[in-house]
Amino acid sequence: MNKLKRTLRAVSLLATACTLINCSSKQTKQEVNVYEPTWESLAQHNSQPEWFKDAKLGIYFHWGIYSVPAFSSEWYPAWMYYTKLEKEHWGAEIRDYHVKNYGADFDYHDFIPLFKAEHFNAAEWADLFQNAGAKFAGLAAQHHDGFAMWDSEINPWNAADMGPEKDIAGELLSELKKRDMKTIATFHHARNLQRYANDSVHWANSGQVGFDSHFAYDPNGITSTKDEKLKYLYGNIPVNEFHDRWLGQVNEVVDKYAPDMIWFDSWLDMVPEEYRQKMVAHHYNTALKRGQEPITFYKQEDLPDSVALLDIEQGGKTEISEKYWLTDITISDGSWCYTNGLKYKKADLIIRNMIDVWSKKGVVLLNVSPMANGIIPQEQQDVLLTIGEWIKKHKEAVYNTRVHSVFGYGIAEFEKGHFGGQSATMKYTKDDVRFAKSKDGNTLYVYLLGLPDSGKEIGLEHVFETNPGQNIKRVSVVGSGEELKWSASENKLTLTTPSAEAMDEIATVFKVEFI
Repeated sequence: MNKLKRTLRAVSLLATACTLINCSSKQTKQEVNVYEPTWESLAQHNSQPEWFKDAKLGIYFHWGIYSVPAFSSEWYPAWMYYTKLEKEHWGAEIRDYHVKNYGADFDYHDFIPLFKAEHFNAAEWADLFQNAGAKFAGLAAQHHDGFAMWDSEINPWNAADMGPEKDIAGELLSELKKRDMKTIATFHHARNLQRYANDSVHWANSGQVGFDSHFAYDPNGITSTKDEKLKYLYGNIPVNEFHDRWLGQVNEVVDKYAPDMIWFDSWLDMVPEEYRQKMVAHHYNTALKRGQEPITFYKQEDLPDSVALLDIEQGGKTEISEKYWLTDITISDGSWCYTNGLKYKKADLIIRNMIDVWSKKGVVLLNVSPMANGIIPQEQQDVLLTIGEWIKKHKEAVYNTRVHSVFGYGIAEFEKGHFGGQSATMKYTKDDVRFAKSKDGNTLYVYLLGLPDSGKEIGLEHVFETNPGQNIKRVSVVGSGEELKWSASENKLTLTTPSAEAMDEIATVFKVEFI
């Protein structure tokens, strides 16, 4: 990159830094490190700030080199080098597709010039996410493939130096902060290290997948390269150097872009404990100095729950959780990244499952899938805006609410999640009830996950469980404001539903106000 371009990037980074710092100046700042890199010290941090409890919805995206072939999934680079997978194996179709469409000698890094992101507009994306009702947003900063979506001085394989030649993270997070939205950066690169160089059982031509490294190791191919630059993309570096660079890149994003949250995919447990402790300590200490209230997220048991919050992929809790938690879910029925012919979930399915998450002390991180050219397909935008319209109509029952004594009840058939708990695509109806309450406990919101029949009496259970002996002042419909006829007896609230026009076909919310 020439000197002029470097200068322009430096000016841009300075402007971004000013925006990031100014947007966080409202909080009380710490001047010195608060935490040592030990679990005992880090456990003193409040990982459940009020703003997160209030937020309910965030949005991020999987977007990168893997978006160029737009085939199968974001794991394209992992599967494209396996030559002997059984036809039924996940990703087995990718090798044949790749050879047919690009040739056997076309390697993953050859896609980079085709990842142009020419239509990427950070301001438009930030507006879309905000209009969808999200209170925080961000990006997959680096996926398993080792390509950084920020202007990195550590990783030569980054979007500012090649491909789009844009600081995607810097531009987007700056725009989000201008809108007073919190920000998140997710990291998936713990899997990028080549761990199978001495394990021929899991080589590319063995037919046995090694899931602890992303690129299938081929001793005669690019995935075993020792080239001074390429080795960093394909993970062929000494393990200690890899861990140093792993930590360095996370810290670089924290230092440059001030995300409120950092999130880690599976395989974080393969990074030595001391590095994970340093990572969390640096994030918390740096953010506190900026006046932020930071959070770290982990999967499975990769971090102690005393220092961070759990994320459950494509699923959720079956009961109210002791601590707040996050679930990352897709807007699509398939890949996390954009692929040709990708099918999408309907907004009503997403909203009803989000309500269930909220009722159990959870927060949703919804993934969208931009195309390589930087366009978010209209079908995805339509789903997002429908979600935003529903939330806007019912915002008093969404933001700033807290869980009831019970999450709800109903008849929906249980579907097990792939990563624990329940599925993120449960089929709810008007016969499924969920609850939330105001912070002061004087208002209870009752969600019916569909459109109730009009002019019918509905008996609601568990309404008085956190308000024993308390009298009801008013019952109405959130959104339309229409007051309802009601009666209370034997700990049950009975109300008469209004016309269909006064309710909502996605989910109707009744507001019960106590004296």
